[in-house]
Amino acid sequence: MTPSVRAGRRRAVRRLAPKVPEITAMFWIIKILTTGMGEAASDFLANRSVPLAGAVGLVGFTVAMWLQLRTRRYVTAVYWFAVAMVAVFSTMAADGVHRVLGVPYPATTLFYAVALATIFYLWRRNERSLSIHSIVTHKREIYYWSAVLATFALGTAAGDLTAFTLNLGYLASIGFFAVAILIPAVAYRLRWMNAVGAFWFAYVLTRPLGASIADYLGKEPDKHGLGYGDGTVTVAATVVIVVLVAYLAWTGTDVQRQPATAGPALTAPQTQASVSARYGAPYRDPGEV
Repeated sequence: MTPSVRAGRRRAVRRLAPKVPEITAMFWIIKILTTGMGEAASDFLANRSVPLAGAVGLVGFTVAMWLQLRTRRYVTAVYWFAVAMVAVFSTMAADGVHRVLGVPYPATTLFYAVALATIFYLWRRNERSLSIHSIVTHKREIYYWSAVLATFALGTAAGDLTAFTLNLGYLASIGFFAVAILIPAVAYRLRWMNAVGAFWFAYVLTRPLGASIADYLGKEPDKHGLGYGDGTVTVAATVVIVVLVAYLAWTGTDVQRQPATAGPALTAPQTQASVSARYGAPYRDPGEV
């Protein structure tokens, strides 16, 4: 076996381990729960000590990203821990821009929308696909988590925009985003939107939806909430998330299926070609934008 063939085989093996979960109904449930938990936890910590909140958010985010990026395959608990810490950190980042610097919600919403669009543009230009089924290299994973961070920050700003600037309040904001999140689902069913576009559209909207639910449950009645408290909402959401993540880890239903091979006699060039056909350039996902 020549060095080039051995190198090709090693590259192929590394590309056969998607680093994100399969998209199921459970994915969306946990995603909304993590957004609500992140909103409530961020507010709970910030109301006690802004420096403490910033330290917890930054350390949690750094540890979570270190764990996620060092794994060589998708690990349920590690992935969702990373999402949860991104939820807390991005909420603090988005709120900090408004509360500390005084930037109005329309400006922060526009800023994070432009940031997300820029990430998508660079990712699409360099990697040819925004599909979650293509997250099989370190570079693509970096783009993915950059986009996730931007979607959380954008969703935080958009949720505050509807609740405060547009004076909808928490309950009306829940209704607004619950209806809005149906748009990509309907558009995809009617083939007006492809799979990748519908996924990211819905992914962005889960953030303000989950945050509005958490704020409605946790905030005081004089702020049009039910008054259960941010701490209570944080603990309750965390418990449910842990239970659901444990279930997924036990069943393995969230693991993306590996592409089939032709058996042990498959050559390295054939293996690489089969991988490229699904994941790499000039790979094109069926629903690619």
